[in-house]
Amino acid sequence: MKAASTLDYRELARRRLPRFLFEYIDGGSYAEQTLRRNVADLADIALRQRVLNDVSRLDLTTQLFGSRLSMPVALAPIGLAGMNARRGEVQAARAARDAGVPFCLSTVSACPLDEVAAAVADPFWFQLYMIRDRGFMRALLAQAREAGCSALVFTVDMPVPGSRYRDYRSGLAGASGLLGSLRRAFQAAIRPSWAWDVGVRGRPHSLGNVAPVLGRNSGLEDFFAWMRNNFDPTVSWRDLDFIRAEWSGPLVIKGILDAEDARQAAALGADGIVVSNHGGRQLDGVPSTVRALPPIVDAVGDALAVLADGGVRSGLDVVRMLALGARTVLLGRAWAYALAGGGERGVRHMLALVEAEMRVAMALTGATSIDGITTDILVKDADRRGQ
Repeated sequence: MKAASTLDYRELARRRLPRFLFEYIDGGSYAEQTLRRNVADLADIALRQRVLNDVSRLDLTTQLFGSRLSMPVALAPIGLAGMNARRGEVQAARAARDAGVPFCLSTVSACPLDEVAAAVADPFWFQLYMIRDRGFMRALLAQAREAGCSALVFTVDMPVPGSRYRDYRSGLAGASGLLGSLRRAFQAAIRPSWAWDVGVRGRPHSLGNVAPVLGRNSGLEDFFAWMRNNFDPTVSWRDLDFIRAEWSGPLVIKGILDAEDARQAAALGADGIVVSNHGGRQLDGVPSTVRALPPIVDAVGDALAVLADGGVRSGLDVVRMLALGARTVLLGRAWAYALAGGGERGVRHMLALVEAEMRVAMALTGATSIDGITTDILVKDADRRGQ
């Protein structure tokens, strides 16, 4: 199968990955209503087609946190992504570097900070979860500084992990011990290409960044049980003081869905926020990102950079998010699917597809630069009702 879209890569990922890994990247929490809304609400944003404009020169470049991006896109942090392909975060970081867009490494990645830093010369972002052990957190932030990370993305919408039914059904959650290991091993065995490339050649299989607090376990035996035991549910706005004391670079708060929380982040000096519902993986029933985005943009104005993720499956979706006020759009499942389906080459191709789709959307809405992507390129609700 030749991939022509991110959804094609989803199918390739489904065919290649063991079930417990595919369900992890593909699924959401509870009944997955928010997961579906993220996609459906974004697709429902109508673009306003304009013609007879000179669109021979399109400029997709933008500036963010003092860096020039080839397009306003970044690869979002995804836990366990390194299990989708051999040393997968390294492959994705190289693809992002060559495309001129940021890559963000998750706290719970398979490849640790130093491995990714050794593989890519350019700075990358690091995503932080709050762990109970503050001494370990200081050490982890020191590693991020030593690795040359250019921004810290502090995820705040996961004081406890959401209830993801698919992960219980597949055996990633609630299946520790010998029985759980045998269940996952069977799923891997019926995916021989993955089993050889990742299962055998991709070792070690561990959560590299948090290995010092794992003890004898790798963190993969019961991923969510480990998170429940180690993530800190007491995390609050006061912890930004702790983080700022250890991190002087750009600080981005990820997981904002409410305008009041956005104002609080701006008041406390964050450099950016990510409007996000964790891809529909935490609290089901909350608004889609694209519905939450406009009032948040209105609330904070230019006080900080507003980024967004959730439901983005194409360059058209990126343009929609930008038109509603996002400065940069994070791709999550899109690159996870591409990595699983095609490795580094798949991520490169996915980013090329997004760029090509953005160019078409910009050309046919008359926007020749990123600054030109505003609400003016959207069909207004009143106009749509009159059609």
